[in-house]
Amino acid sequence: MLIQFLTAAGVLAVLTMVPGPDMAVVTKRAVSCGWQDALRTAGGITGGLLIWGVLTVVGLAAVLAASATAYTVVKLAGAAYLVFLGVQALLDSRRVRAQPAGALPDAPAGNPWRTGLVSNVFNPKIAVFYTGLLPTLAPSGLSPHTGMALLVLLHAALTAVWLGGYVMLLAKARGFFQKSAVRRAMDRVTGVVLIGFGLKVATTQP
Repeated sequence: MLIQFLTAAGVLAVLTMVPGPDMAVVTKRAVSCGWQDALRTAGGITGGLLIWGVLTVVGLAAVLAASATAYTVVKLAGAAYLVFLGVQALLDSRRVRAQPAGALPDAPAGNPWRTGLVSNVFNPKIAVFYTGLLPTLAPSGLSPHTGMALLVLLHAALTAVWLGGYVMLLAKARGFFQKSAVRRAMDRVTGVVLIGFGLKVATTQP
């Protein structure tokens, strides 16, 4: 069972570190508002994973993954939200102005925790991932529900640690990111990336 758990931890760690919408959203918050705001966003993302985990354990996520209509609704809602965040970042890039040393730019609209939570809750790929892959990784010595719950908690913990460490790395380069030209460029890149992820989510199949 230990070998199975370590194997599952390795797979989850690799999947967690693959760049995706979560990292783009966190990057936007870290560059615009600082590490505290970005950590709250990462906390919202982790909360979204736990919500999906609960839905998976009780079986609702499997229903979503199996229903083309439900999957499409959630998929399009999530895609629209990512595109909205991307457009917001592009608009923010046009409003960037020079700031005094040590000052942070104006915070983007919206609660950071809610931003992270919504971006993750409306990601139907998590439902497919949890119902399709996690059962194959669950240790055989545990009951299905216990094994799935354990892996969900592990994935949430890995995500929190990974995004938290990423935020701290961005914080080390805070002075660099405070430069108006750099912030403007980062907003534009992040905006394009978020819109790209939104379009990708909208066109992918379960």
